[in-house]
Amino acid sequence: MVGMLFRLYFLGLLCLLSLHLFAQRTEKVTAEYVYHVPDNLSLEEAKQIALERAKVEAIAELFGTVVSQNNFTSISNRNGKSNTDFFSLGGSEVKGEWIETIGEPRYFKTFDEQGSLVIRVSVSGRIREIVSAKIDIKVKILCNGTDLKYERNDFRNGDDLYLYFQSPIDGYLAIYLVDDSQMAYCLLPYRNQDDGIYHVKAAVPYFLFSKDKAVDGMQMLTDEYVMTCLREKEFNRIYVLFSPNPFSKALDQERQHGRLLPRGLEYKDFQRWLTDCRKHNKEMCMEIKDLIINR
Repeated sequence: MVGMLFRLYFLGLLCLLSLHLFAQRTEKVTAEYVYHVPDNLSLEEAKQIALERAKVEAIAELFGTVVSQNNFTSISNRNGKSNTDFFSLGGSEVKGEWIETIGEPRYFKTFDEQGSLVIRVSVSGRIREIVSAKIDIKVKILCNGTDLKYERNDFRNGDDLYLYFQSPIDGYLAIYLVDDSQMAYCLLPYRNQDDGIYHVKAAVPYFLFSKDKAVDGMQMLTDEYVMTCLREKEFNRIYVLFSPNPFSKALDQERQHGRLLPRGLEYKDFQRWLTDCRKHNKEMCMEIKDLIINR
């Protein structure tokens, strides 16, 4: 009897130790980054890059995150001359993730000795350590075609947007687009889905935003999207959220242009919803894809 009690006590200690080892550590941080802006970037693009790099550095310092670079190429044609713009956006969630921004980021503009623009950003938030393997989802942005060869991040005004998604397990999916007017638009679940959730099956390739490639039963519900650009160049961001646990989309509404635009909400409200989702749904994974739209 004593031996059995000892074994139960020992097993209890092992369970507590395991919980301690695999607990997700959360920290409040303040991050700063100084970014020397290349001549080919707009102010909004530069501010976004500086903000993302500040977040990544804060995560890397605490949790040992490996910093990666996403490279983007923008091709434009003016007066018969072709111009190619290239820039990089840092980002990584290998060992940690930014789950909440506290307050508004602060930006400061200065100029260096050569007269080039310098952006300094300061941002506060909460970050969470990732201690288990992330779900290996596959996300690809497709332009003007529902084949993987059409993958690209550089769009022109009037181009069709599609998205490829695949997961190794069953789960639930939501997709949002945030434009540079700080509006978040719900691309998935589709507008006419009454339940507000989109279920995906394991190992099934999904070509979203295409009626022709829609899975059975979804053809009539599928929304198709065309990218538009009012200025010379615009910078958009797509959030792809997946979880094995059910979750509902954010509370949104019809925008000013009615059914010409997806239902949406202000970016600050979207961030509040996203933070709450990720706090309570620790298995939720997120991928961010950045897009350039040229007129």
